[in-house]
Amino acid sequence: MNRKKLQKLTDTLTKNCKHLFRGFDKDNDGCVNVTEWINGLSLFLRGSLEEKMKYCFEVFDLNGDGFISKEEMFHMLKNSLLKQPSEEDPDEGIKDLVEITLKKMDRDHDGKLSFADYEQAVREETLLLEAFGPCLPDPKSQMEFEAQVFKDPNDFNDM
Repeated sequence: MNRKKLQKLTDTLTKNCKHLFRGFDKDNDGCVNVTEWINGLSLFLRGSLEEKMKYCFEVFDLNGDGFISKEEMFHMLKNSLLKQPSEEDPDEGIKDLVEITLKKMDRDHDGKLSFADYEQAVREETLLLEAFGPCLPDPKSQMEFEAQVFKDPNDFNDM
């Protein structure tokens, strides 16, 4: 499979995943090596809920301190929500959404989400897995990717 075809396949799988690189680059060296790439694809295509929760939490924890802060929530929601024309300050609506999210997910009431907070909320309501924006491929993209990759095994002979 040539570079162009592989790029097209991965674009199909990851078109809504804005933070893919940071999630795949586990050693934070600025490169996704073969092991990180294979582990990332494995998670995307066959990952358990636990693996996906850990991955999404790591993506949402922008500064890597082990918590999702109000500021991180605000930043992610601001970048992932569509802006609606209104007279109200759009940042106020996002701040309100952050507060609602904290009420729903912050179990220990410390003003930030730990992995334990996030995990418990997602186990109760799976839709909260990507509460702060898309970071996993949608089922349609996943099926398209798999259909193309597994269509003809001979495509990989020229890699």
